[in-house]
This record gives sequence, C-alpha cells and structure tokens, in this order.
Amino acid sequence: MLPLSLATMGKKYKVIRINGRDEQKRHLNNLGFVEGETVQIANELGGNLIIAVKDSRIALSKEMSNRIVVEEINESGEK
Repeated sequence: MLPLSLATMGKKYKVIRINGRDEQKRHLNNLGFVEGETVQIANELGGNLIIAVKDSRIALSKEMSNRIVVEEINESGEK
C-alpha cells in the first residue's frame, strides 16, 4: 500500500482508504475516491496529479493525493 502521490503513472490502483479530517474525506468521496474504486494517474503537472476515476479526470494537489492510500492492481485484476 502507498499514497496515490507515489503511484506510477499509467498503472491501475485500487483505493484502500482515505486519510484526513471528515470534511476532506467527504470531499474526496464526492469526487469519486471511495474504497474499492479503481484509479489511474493520467498526468502530472508540477507535482499535482490528474487522476482518472469513474470515467472522469480529476486534478488533485500533492497534499490531497497523499491522503488517498492505494494498492496496485495487476493485469489479471488481482492485487
């Protein structure tokens, strides 16, 4: 498990948990970052990340992406 900010661009990851205060967790949940959801880093711009989640692309600061704990999904869909 690792924070999303340290994930490799192009690989798929499963959200394991969201860390932070309740309002931060709620904000990330509203953007589609929920436990079990598949996410992928689409691009990095100046330390900030563009994340593909639920058929959308979301821009996140490095601080916010540090709050999302993920686990890599291999080609067969297993962790």
